[in-house]
Amino acid sequence: MVTLILAMIGVATSALLGNILSGQLDTQVRDAAASVSAQLLSQKVDFGTVQSAYTVLQEARVRTPGVLLIVRSASGFDGAYLDGNSVKSLTDAQVLEIANAFGSGPSATGTVDDIGTYRLFTTGAGPYAIAVGLPVSTVNTTIAQILTTVALVTTGGLLLLAAVIAVVIRYSLRPLRAVAATATRVAAQPLDSGDVTISERVPASEADASDEIGRVGAALNTLLDHIDVSLAARQRNEERMRSFVADASHELRTPLAAIRGYSELSLRSLRTVNAAGDAATPAQVAISAEQSEQSLERIQSASLRMTALVEDLLLLARLDEGKELVYGAVDLTRVVVDSVADAQVAGSGHEWQLDAAEEPVVVAGDAMRLHQVVANLLTNARVHTPAGTTVTASVAVEEGDAVVRVTDNGPGIDPVVAGELFERFARGDTSRARQTGGTGLGLSIAKAIVTAHHGTISVNSEPGHTEFEVRLPARPAAPHAADAPA
Repeated sequence: MVTLILAMIGVATSALLGNILSGQLDTQVRDAAASVSAQLLSQKVDFGTVQSAYTVLQEARVRTPGVLLIVRSASGFDGAYLDGNSVKSLTDAQVLEIANAFGSGPSATGTVDDIGTYRLFTTGAGPYAIAVGLPVSTVNTTIAQILTTVALVTTGGLLLLAAVIAVVIRYSLRPLRAVAATATRVAAQPLDSGDVTISERVPASEADASDEIGRVGAALNTLLDHIDVSLAARQRNEERMRSFVADASHELRTPLAAIRGYSELSLRSLRTVNAAGDAATPAQVAISAEQSEQSLERIQSASLRMTALVEDLLLLARLDEGKELVYGAVDLTRVVVDSVADAQVAGSGHEWQLDAAEEPVVVAGDAMRLHQVVANLLTNARVHTPAGTTVTASVAVEEGDAVVRVTDNGPGIDPVVAGELFERFARGDTSRARQTGGTGLGLSIAKAIVTAHHGTISVNSEPGHTEFEVRLPARPAAPHAADAPA
């Protein structure tokens, strides 16, 4: 585009200068014609006796460089020109070429073989006239010089411009090359599995958000930060999943082993009695019956444990799909009171306290699932704190939210697991003891239920004070008439 513009400027400039020079040449031709006429008149040359342009140039002593003179007299045309300091005559053919241009007006352009193109100006009247001309080559030479100069300057300018643009573009695109290099290094890393950390980043000097390319680098750094966090979360989930698979395998293996052992024991006892047939004593039959009953009880207990684990997993899946909840008006105060009463029976070694106002706290939700949340929090407080610990459950309305808090003065939660307590498959106690160990699904189920109710659940723990807080949107106890349709 720059080349085209400069070429157009050069052509336009050359055309304009050509017109100017042509005008100047016409002026010079008129001046030369006037000068020749003046010299002839001053020397009193008789035009009627003029027979030769050569004689006119010799006698008039005209010394204008390159001047050409054509004389028209009664005898015809004659011409001569000044070549340097000498006068030379024109041939009849050359004179005829010039004479052919006379019909176009006082000014004309004619070409003479072996001499060149001349700009002519005629003067005189009647049978006698003269035509004075100057060569056009001077104008053509000047225009050629101008075009050559413009072409050279344009070419040099374009080369310089190309070099400057190349340097500027390379400097401007340097951040983009840094972005490409960073993306290439990241793409070469194995990110499909394992503990992966992306340490590659676009240098801060190349990620300046003040320009467009710098913003690309800054955006890539932000993207890599998010990917790094996602990969870390994926790794944590994989570790929790592996831990959960191990825990679930243990949880399921124990009741399955019990079911298998007691079923084999029952079969062995029955086979013994059946093998004895009528010879079996009443004592043997009674022992076999008693063993079969005990075995069936243990088998039932183990199956109930497996059923509870499977139901927890199914509940989480249904909550993820937005199912399983049956909404209605729930008296949250009654839910907390009933849960504390149940906890007192299950944990008589703890001191249980209730803090609730007389006015009921009503929310829109699933009563059974909300009872499961409160019961789960109270069970955690009972299982993970020693006997004699005081556990307080409170319910109130704060800033338009129904707030349930379960507080205890136990040893607190390990800070290492406090931040991941509500994640699935996470456990505050990594042991598998039946008294304290678990599958790590209780609090994750509680969080899923609270989230499905558009609420939040959080924990704040330190030695001697642990508080779980559940916030749910509260429903007004007595809505105004204007609010009733809504």
